[in-house]
Amino acid sequence: MIATRVRFGGLPNIVQRQFCGSRQPKRYGTVQYQRIANVATANALISDTKTRASPVTLGGHRMYSSINYLRGDLECTAGTMNDVKQTIIQKLGIEVGYTPFVSTREHLVKYVPQSVSALPPRSMQDSFTSAIIPLTTDKILKDKYVGFMGNVRVGRLMEDMDMFAVWVVHKHVLVPDLPEGVSLPYTFVTVLVDKIDFTDLVPTHDADIRLSGHVSWVGRTSVEVVVWMEQKLHGKWRKLTRALFLMAARDATNTKAAFINPLVPANEEEKAIFDGGESRKKRRIQMQQEDLLKTEPNDFEQRMVHELFVKSIDTKSKAFNKRILPPGYVWMEDATMANIVFSHPEDRNAHNKVFGGFLMRNALELSWALAYNFAKRRPKLEHISDISFHHPVDVSSMLNMQAHVIFTDLHYMEIVVLADVYDAVTGQQTTTNSFYYTYSVAERLPKIMPKTYHEAMYYLDGRRKFRYAMGIDTATASSPPPATGTTDTTKSKL
Repeated sequence: MIATRVRFGGLPNIVQRQFCGSRQPKRYGTVQYQRIANVATANALISDTKTRASPVTLGGHRMYSSINYLRGDLECTAGTMNDVKQTIIQKLGIEVGYTPFVSTREHLVKYVPQSVSALPPRSMQDSFTSAIIPLTTDKILKDKYVGFMGNVRVGRLMEDMDMFAVWVVHKHVLVPDLPEGVSLPYTFVTVLVDKIDFTDLVPTHDADIRLSGHVSWVGRTSVEVVVWMEQKLHGKWRKLTRALFLMAARDATNTKAAFINPLVPANEEEKAIFDGGESRKKRRIQMQQEDLLKTEPNDFEQRMVHELFVKSIDTKSKAFNKRILPPGYVWMEDATMANIVFSHPEDRNAHNKVFGGFLMRNALELSWALAYNFAKRRPKLEHISDISFHHPVDVSSMLNMQAHVIFTDLHYMEIVVLADVYDAVTGQQTTTNSFYYTYSVAERLPKIMPKTYHEAMYYLDGRRKFRYAMGIDTATASSPPPATGTTDTTKSKL
């Protein structure tokens, strides 16, 4: 493999890498440079506007623009994902090799910008980048990605998407007063993954995969990144998935928030993308306010819980403590699976904490195993609707991961995976992460029956996540279903 670096004439701060196998690197003329420069200026990928027809829709959401991003022979801009990892380590000044005592970065705190005004504005084009997972040329790498059925392990791809999102933020950040040779005085952490949609294309282990993305919205100390993944099949890049990552900018010691470059849209379509980020921010705030840990279920949800309760008792006995399982139902407590995961230094990020992608991979594979066991047939992952990172996880932690089927509708199931750090000495468990997955199978699934009030809240939460993932509810996370006569999977127009 050869990775050549090409400096763009007339385009400062943009470095282009041509990834290739045994072939010679190509030279690019003015036309190709202009295509590369414009690659991120028109993106309807995550826009909520209807200015352009989209060829693919999932759950009412437009996934991909009709714009062809990487036209011509250009494969990527940042080399391979291994190149991306090494570049991040170099930019942060991280020492190679594990030691339990991390070298201090306190000397970098003085370089952290003290206000947004001290940072130059950036455009979406500035952060656009792409990288390759070279499955066709790296046989050793291929063994890490291939599943037992010959397909690609999606969990591995989630690891790469998480790291790539961090790289996109690195591309966005520009500190003009940073002296040459001084490491970047930032720490970037994943706060949540808003939503990941999958196409019907199943990734194979014998074709290269490309990750592309750019910053789509910026607050004062937070950044939204859109990442999409494609695989090269029969000479063409085919869409696999799209994800939205919310990242937080912290100072060099990861002790407080740090200001980040503002984002200025370059045209009307970029403005539409940015406005979509604002809308998602408002939706997240609304969902936090309606969270079942903060407020009681709405009237419709309370009636739903009571109806489930009535179905599960023997009304003839006139006793509330005699529970029965109606036909076509499964107790929620029986639709569960757990796993103990040990984290090691190889699973760490640049700051000696457990890499978020490692947690995402293990949670996804556990959820798939539960879905397979519950449905008794191979499930298809439709959506990942919400991944939250509540607390950092130390290297050497013992993680107790628990997966539960908390809601089903027709041939769909919603699964939550909770990651708890387990203290073997005290027996205490602290929830650090939560993951929500939507799977489907060809046949109709049994319904879920909660036994306790706690399980009933899980049921309602799963229903909300499912309806959001499927594009059914748009105004509020807890909206009642459509009018009588329609099923819970009837999609409203977004």
